[in-house]
Amino acid sequence: MLSFEDIKHTYHGSSGDVEALAGLTLTVEAGEPLALIGPSGCGKSTALLLAAGLLVPTGGSVRVAGRPLAKPRFATGLILQDFGLLPWKTVFANAELGLRIRHLPRADREERTRRTLEQVGLADFARNYPGELSGGMRQRLALARVLALEVDLLLMDEPLSAVDALLREGLQDLLLALWRERGYAQVLVTHSIEEAVFLGRHIAVMAPRPGLVAALIDNPNMGVVDYRSTSEFFATCRAVREALGEAESRVDSGGALQGGKPPQGGEALGVQGKPHQDGGALQAEEAPRSEDEPHAGTSHA
Repeated sequence: MLSFEDIKHTYHGSSGDVEALAGLTLTVEAGEPLALIGPSGCGKSTALLLAAGLLVPTGGSVRVAGRPLAKPRFATGLILQDFGLLPWKTVFANAELGLRIRHLPRADREERTRRTLEQVGLADFARNYPGELSGGMRQRLALARVLALEVDLLLMDEPLSAVDALLREGLQDLLLALWRERGYAQVLVTHSIEEAVFLGRHIAVMAPRPGLVAALIDNPNMGVVDYRSTSEFFATCRAVREALGEAESRVDSGGALQGGKPPQGGEALGVQGKPHQDGGALQAEEAPRSEDEPHAGTSHA
C-alpha cells in the first residue's frame, strides 16, 4: 500500500542544511496498522508528510498503491497534532469540510457526515462549535473529518499527545475499533511506547537524525482483547524500549546506522512469537540472549 524506498530528505535553511532522513526504507501493506516511534527530530513527521504527498523527497521514491507519489491523493487522510479545526464552523460543518471541497452532492455529504459523527460519538454535538468541546471531543472531530472521506490510508502525527492518560486510552480504543471496521492501512507517529504497541501490528523504531528505521518489531497480538494487561504486551513494550536504547547508543558511540532494510521481526530484538498450545493467537516471550550479545540500553520515548 505504502512504501518508502531509500528515502533521503534534506531541509535547506538560512542557517544551513538539515538532513532529516537518510535511507529510510519501509513498507506498509494494505489494511496494516504500523506505528512509527523514535526520538524527537528523527524524521517521523517528515516521513508522514512525504507519505501524504505534501513533501517531495530529496532522494529515493515514495509509492502508494503501487504508484509513485507525486502529489496528495484523495484516498489518503492526514491528522496533525493541532487538529486543524475551523473555530467559526460547527461540528457538523467541520466534519463535512473535506466532502465540500471535493464537491460531493449535498445528500451524500450529509449522510456520510452524520454516519461518521455517530461512529465517533459526536452526533449530539453537531450544532456545537469546536470551542465548546473538550480536548478529546476535538480530537474525535478531527478524526471524523478524515473518516468521512472514506480513505484507504490514514496517517496520524501524534494525534493523542494533548489529552490526559485516561482519555488517551479511550481514544486508542476508538482508533482500534475504527481500524477494525474500516480496514484501511494506518501509520501512527507517536512518542509513546505503550501506544505504539497497542495500535501497531508492526512497530518501526527510528534512529536519531538523520532518520532511518533501526528495527522493525512484529506485534502479532495487537488487537487481542485486553491486550494492555497481558504479558505479551509488556514483553513487546520492553523490546521497543530496548530497541530505542540500542539505536541511540549505537549512534552515541559512533557506530552509525546504515540505510537499507531494517532488522525484521521480534526475534532480532529479544521477542519472538510462540503459538498457544490451543492453536490460538501468538504470544510473545523473552528470546534467549547469547553471552556475546550486547544488552540493549533503555530510553524514554
